[in-house]
Amino acid sequence: MVQFLAERGRLGSHDIVVLADPGRGRRVRIARRGATVLGFEVTLGTASLDIADGYRDAGELDTRPSSRFAVMVPFANRIDDARYVFDGEPYDLQPGVEGASRAARHGFVRGVEFEVVALSADGERAQVTFRTHAIRPGVHPGYPFAIDLDVTYALDARGLTVEARMRNVGSHAAPCFFGWHPYFRLGDGAIDGWELQIPAESVVRTDADYIPLRGDAARVPLAQEPGLDFRQAQPIGARALNHAFAELRADADGRARTRLRDPASGLAIAVWQHAGVMLAFTADTVTRDVRRSVALEPMESWADAFNRPDCAQAIRLDAGAERVFACGVEIEGA
Repeated sequence: MVQFLAERGRLGSHDIVVLADPGRGRRVRIARRGATVLGFEVTLGTASLDIADGYRDAGELDTRPSSRFAVMVPFANRIDDARYVFDGEPYDLQPGVEGASRAARHGFVRGVEFEVVALSADGERAQVTFRTHAIRPGVHPGYPFAIDLDVTYALDARGLTVEARMRNVGSHAAPCFFGWHPYFRLGDGAIDGWELQIPAESVVRTDADYIPLRGDAARVPLAQEPGLDFRQAQPIGARALNHAFAELRADADGRARTRLRDPASGLAIAVWQHAGVMLAFTADTVTRDVRRSVALEPMESWADAFNRPDCAQAIRLDAGAERVFACGVEIEGA
């Protein structure tokens, strides 16, 4: 049995961790900054391909263009007007900011230096756990709550598992949930010919700022949106996607798998999760390499979940409580 490997490394001034599966020719690089995946190399025939369209260098890791592979806690995606109400109290995440400059996206930990609290490898997997205590009262305006966050990455024969463990170490209940923002590329060409399959029953309808509509108006059965119906695998084509898909159907093992495949090479991946929503984004508005990768974002709850009564139970983390969300990437064809 070939031993998996786990070791520390550097990217410019940044500390990174490298998890490797030499027997299958796979390697994952993860930065302490934001617990951010930088690369996921797989072997395709005799060639090596990085399926992670992550930050290319230390400079991008500092500036975080397009939030590539961001860990999103305590909220994923957007909060409408950077304001929310929790347990009857209103909060403002951008006090003193007015107009179009107001925005709250992707949580608070993208720029945080996580600690590496565990690093190991054996014949079954290579694994690392990152930890941060950065979410504390007084640190982030409009969020007077205390959350400890562990993010564990494990590379095994199937692929990469991501497990987020969120603990409310404060004295009051808090709104808190997890999301992951990975971009995947299956080749060097445009994405139009890649095949996408999403096991969802509905799609989330949003306004022009990608905030879900209020109440039941936000959830639309895919039977009523044939242009967004990827329940059967089909080419992405010219469609521009920035949509969350809900009511995910799980396979027999409890994993709901969103699949992406390049018919030209046969390379295929499955991004899995047990619950929540899947946001698919075809990278039409990114700052580089437009439509050269697809973001498949497993999220524990919806965009603007802090303001949605139908998400209130999913995001509530009582004082002293802990919640775990797991997702990951399986290599299905390489």
